[in-house]
Amino acid sequence: MKKSLLYISLLSMLLLAACNEEATKENKEKDEQSAQVEENAEQFKSDEEQQKIDVDAESQEQAETIEQIPQYELNPKTFSIQPIGDANPKVVLLTIDDAPDKRALDMAKTLKKLDAPAIFFVNGHFIASDEKKAILKEIHDMGFTIGNHTQTHANLKTLSEEEQREEIISVNDLVEEITGERPRFFRAPFGANTDFSKALALSEGMQVMNWSYGYDFEKEYMTKEKIADIMVNTELLRNGSNLLMHDRDWTADALEEIINGLRDKGYEFVDPKLIKGLDDEQWG
Repeated sequence: MKKSLLYISLLSMLLLAACNEEATKENKEKDEQSAQVEENAEQFKSDEEQQKIDVDAESQEQAETIEQIPQYELNPKTFSIQPIGDANPKVVLLTIDDAPDKRALDMAKTLKKLDAPAIFFVNGHFIASDEKKAILKEIHDMGFTIGNHTQTHANLKTLSEEEQREEIISVNDLVEEITGERPRFFRAPFGANTDFSKALALSEGMQVMNWSYGYDFEKEYMTKEKIADIMVNTELLRNGSNLLMHDRDWTADALEEIINGLRDKGYEFVDPKLIKGLDDEQWG
């Protein structure tokens, strides 16, 4: 009788162990299946995210390509801005000379706040110190185009060809050192170009640019109120006008009013990066 009970007890233990082993095996299989399902789900999610990244990258690349296509060109006789194709003709170009002298960074911040692009034409003697180099770098990094306005703001017509070369090339080299880009636009002080300076600018890949109108260097307009009024209400304002301003206190103070006044008249502001350059012949 005792042996029978012992036998039954042993058999029960064996059966229980077998059941436990089978249950453990089933649980393990379920865990493995769950893990596989989760892995497949993660892989699907990863593939889906990668597809989205690829689509976004492609869209960004297409957008950048479109942005690179010039929409405007510079009239070499009047220096006004002309639309290419069906680009909006009711535009003006903002330019600021003699930077960064006094208020260039303030002007850049105002322009950035108002989403108004511009060209800052720099003089080399204003970017000789580390402080001014940092200011120019900040202006460039804010998205503004940097142009060449010579080293010392000399009248090029009074200089030898070698002196003119130094006035122009030294600024290109310094701007490239600071920003990583060489200027695409050249503006001679006083608008006084020479045959040599024009040829040199061409060889450097720069377009020569003067202006349509500007007033802030005239004594009559050296106040915030006067310069804000004349820049917006002059009879010279028309489609494609190339507006000359300077890095001056009164112009910096009036800049927001000038921007808003021009917009109120229906004008938009040309991004200089959309002006056809000398290296854009591939666009026709």
